[in-house]
Amino acid sequence: MIKFFEYNWQVRDEWFEWCNQLSNEELIKERTGGVGSILYTLFHIIDVEYSWLRGIQDKEDVVVEFSDYATLEKVKSLSDSFQNEIAEFLKKSLDGFKDNVVSVPWDEDKYTVEEILHHIIAHEIHHMGQLCVWSRELELNPVPANFIGRKFKSIRSY
Repeated sequence: MIKFFEYNWQVRDEWFEWCNQLSNEELIKERTGGVGSILYTLFHIIDVEYSWLRGIQDKEDVVVEFSDYATLEKVKSLSDSFQNEIAEFLKKSLDGFKDNVVSVPWDEDKYTVEEILHHIIAHEIHHMGQLCVWSRELELNPVPANFIGRKFKSIRSY
């Protein structure tokens, strides 16, 4: 499962690079589908990942407001800082508690750690697909989604 976090983070960083070719106006432009804009989609992915990972650790949710991070540089910086914290947690063996049941304040249901980790991974991949659609609408090539052939930065090196 760790490889999929590494994959998502690598692809996310490639989307950040891809975004450099767009103006801030294009990044924040409301689009059809998804959660609204390209920049907000990246922010949303980061926020959801961080919130669920804090929930797994039984830590209080940290609410971040998009209005405080409404530039590409700020969203990228947020991503980097959260990734470092998440990587520290993921360095631990998850096998011992993947069946633990977790309750979070924004959802009345309870989930296992394993279910949440799978959800986080699938959530990001889903939104990366939306970014691909928007990139095609802009007549630009999307970031490649291939898992095979990638060289990953190990979680251990964060």
